[in-house]
Amino acid sequence: MREPAFWHRPSSWTSQLLRPLAALYGAVAARRMQGSGVDAGIPVICVGNYHVGGAGKTPTVLALAKLLRELDERPVVLSRGYGGRLAGPVKVDRDHHTAADVGDEPLMMAATLPVVVSRGRASGLPLARAQDASVILMDDGFQNPSVLKDTCLIVIDGTRGVGNGRVIPAGPLRAPLSPQLERTDALIVVGEGRAAKKIAADLASRGKPVLAAHLTPDQASLAALSGRRALAFAGIGDPKRFFNSLRASGVDVVRNTAFPDHHAFTKDEIAQLVADARSDGLTLVTTEKDLARLRGPAGMPAWAQAIVPFAVTLQFEDAAALRRLVTDQLFKARSRRLPR
Repeated sequence: MREPAFWHRPSSWTSQLLRPLAALYGAVAARRMQGSGVDAGIPVICVGNYHVGGAGKTPTVLALAKLLRELDERPVVLSRGYGGRLAGPVKVDRDHHTAADVGDEPLMMAATLPVVVSRGRASGLPLARAQDASVILMDDGFQNPSVLKDTCLIVIDGTRGVGNGRVIPAGPLRAPLSPQLERTDALIVVGEGRAAKKIAADLASRGKPVLAAHLTPDQASLAALSGRRALAFAGIGDPKRFFNSLRASGVDVVRNTAFPDHHAFTKDEIAQLVADARSDGLTLVTTEKDLARLRGPAGMPAWAQAIVPFAVTLQFEDAAALRRLVTDQLFKARSRRLPR
């Protein structure tokens, strides 16, 4: 789906008209968040958003997985597998699964660490633990009460914030902001914008850590695009952010095409993009998540070989603070499970 433009306008008649529905949806969502979930028996770190759409959860999960491994932990990702047909529980296997099976983000993450997909998150816990997990990283699911979460890290885009601050369908929030703030253990602000300043100040006043981070392009990706003119395309939550990141990294983006989030590309669409790029002497570039949706059971098809993935990693301005936060939360999670 594409986010409605009025979600990011402070005043909109459409948003005002939808407020009664938003109040009803928000009341149900807030009450649901109060539910008690299944204890995994090991620490569970949830990486979530206050709102629908992208903000950088997947790069955050990957950055946390790297840190956890440095701490001699064995992280396993638990995902709902949005966009995939398999209800699970199933361990993602890149040699057999496609994005249509398990979702694009799980398929992408499975290149570097174990990922379990389960539409019912609680039912995926035993399989996740069976992968010799010492820590479970929940990709999304902050508002879902089915699994007991030891730590909730919320990712927010510094430029987009939470849009107009209203609940679905009047705005992008998945639940009223107040109960979401109460359950937040730390906030990760991605990018240089100031749209998250008020929320960050609120959480800081409650003694919650606020960490600044930014997406850094992979040097191999930059090298592959050096001196080339590009046609960029993306079907993610915020394609404009991707296009801006390319330009900010020095990539000469001549043309760009946006698709809805999690868009299932057809061969005809890719063929048209390839033809457009060739006719203008351009190099096709997209995100790793988009490229994952082009991957077939036998790997990347020949017609997609010309596409350059623009890989990014999340870098924290205060890596030591993140390390302290994670180690403290793991200690508290394990202490809570000690026999009394």
